[in-house]
Amino acid sequence: MSIAALFSSGRIVEVILGLMLLEALVLALWHRQTGKPPAPSQFLPTLISGALLLVALRAALGGAAWPWIALCLCAALPAHLLDLWGRRRP
Repeated sequence: MSIAALFSSGRIVEVILGLMLLEALVLALWHRQTGKPPAPSQFLPTLISGALLLVALRAALGGAAWPWIALCLCAALPAHLLDLWGRRRP
């Protein structure tokens, strides 16, 4: 499959989601081995909200009904708010 076909079909979103999953696994394993930040509680809300936005994009590109797209977008909001809450300064 060519790069152009990946983009025109929307399959590029699935590639990006796979890379995000790999990123999460590597970061979690690295934290487990070294104890150094970022801890999963620090990066998972960011990755989850981003992944849900990508799922909404994939649904839209795939011609899904608007309620499914809206559901993905609404589900991204709590993860985004949790991310913001975790970044607040003491």
